[in-house]
Amino acid sequence: MPGDSLNINSKGVAQNTYDAIVIGSGISGGWAAKELCELGLKTLVLERGRDVKHIKDYPTATLAPWEFKHRGSLPEEKKKENPVISKCYAFDETAAHFFVQDKEHPYIQEKPFDWIRGYQVGGKSLTWGRCTQRWSDFEFTGPQRFNYGWDWPIRYADVAPWYSHVEKFIGVCGNKDGLEAMPDGEFLPPFELNCVEQHLKESILKNYGNRYLVHARWAHLTQPNQIHLDQGRGKCQARNLCQRGCPFGGYFSSNSSTLPWAAKTGNLTIRPFSVVHSIIYDEQKQKASGVRIIDAETNKTTEFFAKIIFVNGSALNSNLILLNSTSNRFPNGLGNDSGILGKYVCHHNYRGWMNGLMEGFEDKYVYGRNPTDAIIANYRNLHKIDTDFVGGYTTYMGAYRDRHDGDRSPEQIGAVYKEAMTEPGQWHVYAYLQGETVPREENHVRLSKDQKDQWGIPLLITSVGYDDNDEKLLNDFFVQTEEMLTKAGVKNIEHRDSKQAPGLDIHEMGGCRMGADPKTSMLDKWNALHHCKNVFVTDGACMTSTGNQSPSILYMTLTARAANRAVEELKKGNL
Repeated sequence: MPGDSLNINSKGVAQNTYDAIVIGSGISGGWAAKELCELGLKTLVLERGRDVKHIKDYPTATLAPWEFKHRGSLPEEKKKENPVISKCYAFDETAAHFFVQDKEHPYIQEKPFDWIRGYQVGGKSLTWGRCTQRWSDFEFTGPQRFNYGWDWPIRYADVAPWYSHVEKFIGVCGNKDGLEAMPDGEFLPPFELNCVEQHLKESILKNYGNRYLVHARWAHLTQPNQIHLDQGRGKCQARNLCQRGCPFGGYFSSNSSTLPWAAKTGNLTIRPFSVVHSIIYDEQKQKASGVRIIDAETNKTTEFFAKIIFVNGSALNSNLILLNSTSNRFPNGLGNDSGILGKYVCHHNYRGWMNGLMEGFEDKYVYGRNPTDAIIANYRNLHKIDTDFVGGYTTYMGAYRDRHDGDRSPEQIGAVYKEAMTEPGQWHVYAYLQGETVPREENHVRLSKDQKDQWGIPLLITSVGYDDNDEKLLNDFFVQTEEMLTKAGVKNIEHRDSKQAPGLDIHEMGGCRMGADPKTSMLDKWNALHHCKNVFVTDGACMTSTGNQSPSILYMTLTARAANRAVEELKKGNL
C-alpha cells in the first residue's frame, strides 16, 4: 500500500470519524454535501485538488483582454506541454488554472480519449457549460423499448420532484414550452431570443410543425429569487466569461452555492489535497467502513471512517476508485459481483458543427453577451424508431452579428478602415450536435496492471470509441439541420465533422450503472451499490444510458434524491 503506514489514523479513529464521507466536491459532490449537512450529518468532503474559495480564488474574473500577456490565448509551448487538456474550449490563458496539467495526471489511452479534468474544490462546476434540460420518459424508457440498452430502474415521475428541488435552489432560466420531449421545470425568466433566432424558431415550426427551437434552460440567475440572494449570489451580468469563475454568483457552481450553504450548517469539513486510494470494506459488517486517502502534499496515507459514503469523483475517477477498492469479498472491485464495473462507458456525440450567413435584419443588433444558446428539442425516435439509427439528439442553435466587418473596406489601414469597423457586420447562424450514444461492453475503462501514478495508484486505461450508430446519427443531424436552415433563408451553409475523440464532450458516463437486476447492474434505484448498501454513486458513473440532454442536472437530482434516502435508511438503522 502506498504511503507510510505509520501515519495511518495518526489523529486517532475517533477524530477521523464522520457520519458521512463525500468523495469529490464538484457538481454532484457539492449537492451530496449540501443535503447531508442540512439533514444533520457531520460530513467530510474529500477533494484531491487544491482549495478554491468563491470570488477570492477567481484571479482572472474581472481582467480586461489587454491585461493578459497573450490576450487570452495560450502560448504554443503550453499547448505542446498539454496535448489533451488544451483541446478543451475553456483551457486558455483566462482559465487554465482550473484545469489539470497533462503530465501531472497521466492515464493510458488504448483508444483515443480526451479526458478533461479540473482538480480543485468545486471541480468542473467552475467551468461547466451550464445547460440544464430535464430528461423525459423517452430517455428513461427508450433503451429498453427499442432494445439498444438496459432498462432504468426509475422513471421521470421518480425524479420530477427532485428536479424541482434542484432547480429552485441553483436557479435555472428558461421558458415553459410544454414539450413532451423536454419537460418544463422551475424557471427564472429566459434570455430572450434575438431577431434572427426568433425568425429561425418561426420558420422551423411553420415548416415542420413538430420541431421546436426554444429558449435555453441554463443555470443562470436572470432574476434571482430570495433563496439565491440568501446564498450570497446575484444576477447574471451577461458577461459570458463564466469559465473564469463568476464573482457575482450569476451561474451555479459548488463554490458559490452548495458548499457555502453546507458550511453554514456547521456540519461540513472539506479536506483538499486528498487523493482517494480506495474505499475500505468491513468483511464482518458486510459494508463499507471508510475511505483511504493519500495526502497529495505529504504522500502520507490516512483513513477516514463513516456510516455513509457518496462517490462523486467524476465518472471515470469514480470507476477507478471502485475498481481499486478490492478485498477478499470483492476481489474485482467494490460491489462488482456482476463483473460490469468499468464497462459500458458512454459519452455524447459532439462531432457535428454547422454555420451559415443570414441576409437582412441589418437594422438590428444584439444586447449584451448572452451566455446561453437556443435549443431544438430532440425530435427523433420518440414514440417509435423513425430513422436508421437509435437514440436522439439535441440541436443547439443560435445567431450573432459581427461587431464590425472591416474586411468589407477597400482600405485595410487608416481612416476609411477605421470608419468601416464602426458598422456591424453580417448575421451568422450556427448549430452543433449533442447526440446520444449506445452503451457497449467493449467501451470500458480498467486499471493498469503495471503502471502507477505518483501516489502508487494504478493508472486508468480508457478504451472507448464510436460505432456505426454514431455515424448515422451524425449524418442525420447534418441533413436535417441544413434543410431547416435553408428553409429559413440561411446562405453559404457549411458543416464540419470535428472527428474529435470521445471525452472532449466532457460528458463521460457509465461504468457503474443503475438497474433493477444485480446481475446486470451495479446500483439500485436509489444509487446504492447492490452489494454494499451504504455506498452511493451519483455522478456520471451511475448512468444506464446517455439520453441526449446535458446530464449535469440529472446528476444533481439523483444525488439529492439519494442523499435523502440514505439519511432515511440510516435513521431506520438499515445502514
